[in-house]
Amino acid sequence: MTVQNVNIQLKHSMSLLGKVALVVGGYGAIGTTISETLAIAGATGIVAGRSGDRARALAAELSNKGCSVQGVELDACDVGAVRDLSASLKQQYGSIDILVNCVGFNKEQKLLDVTEDAFDEVYTRTLRAGMFLSQAVAAQQVTAGTGGSQIHLLSVRSSIGFRNRGYSAFCAAKGGLAVLLKQLATELAPYGITVNGVAPGAVRTQKNDKALQDAATFQRAVADIPLGRLATPADVAGTVHFFASPLSRFVTGQILYVDGGLTASA
Repeated sequence: MTVQNVNIQLKHSMSLLGKVALVVGGYGAIGTTISETLAIAGATGIVAGRSGDRARALAAELSNKGCSVQGVELDACDVGAVRDLSASLKQQYGSIDILVNCVGFNKEQKLLDVTEDAFDEVYTRTLRAGMFLSQAVAAQQVTAGTGGSQIHLLSVRSSIGFRNRGYSAFCAAKGGLAVLLKQLATELAPYGITVNGVAPGAVRTQKNDKALQDAATFQRAVADIPLGRLATPADVAGTVHFFASPLSRFVTGQILYVDGGLTASA
């Protein structure tokens, strides 16, 4: 048997050195860890979000750790602003190699109580925003001609409902984004651009950590999760890092569930 020697260079396979990563919603509970993870991996990071102050504060914090990061203000629902920022970053850096869309919104209402205004707001700030973020960045990636990756943050609720909760608008918006990214992957594949989704279950963050310190609350939260715990922001960020790295260059149109086995056993 002939053994072919291949220099895989595993220790460098997750490096993002020389890549430019735009993380929209990059200072949120999960977005912060994603921004930090990509920056530590070597990417030049652009943290974007509605609060320019929060974006710039995180950028300064990461810069002080030796990373190359800048913060910018961006309302992802403003299509004109999204297109302007994408064009500006392309002009400044030559490419936008990685887009991470962490944008999303939920207004919980039981089905019989869902209002048109609430449904439209969830749609606008989740599905519509994801569509035009992807379009604007893709336009710059296609022009640059160097390929790239786009990663959308979804939820397990993009494929399964939530018992005893009012998640109609959220499930519809995230479910629409889950199907949309498959179409985007198909259209962008000829340009070497991959599009994938990361779908976490419940994530333990600073927002819910105090409530989860109660033993009964914690047990209810993990009751249906085979691994017996909630995801952490680092669990989600690691999956995003994979999709942004050379290791996933032949993976597109896929959704990876970061849910501890929840959807496998549902």
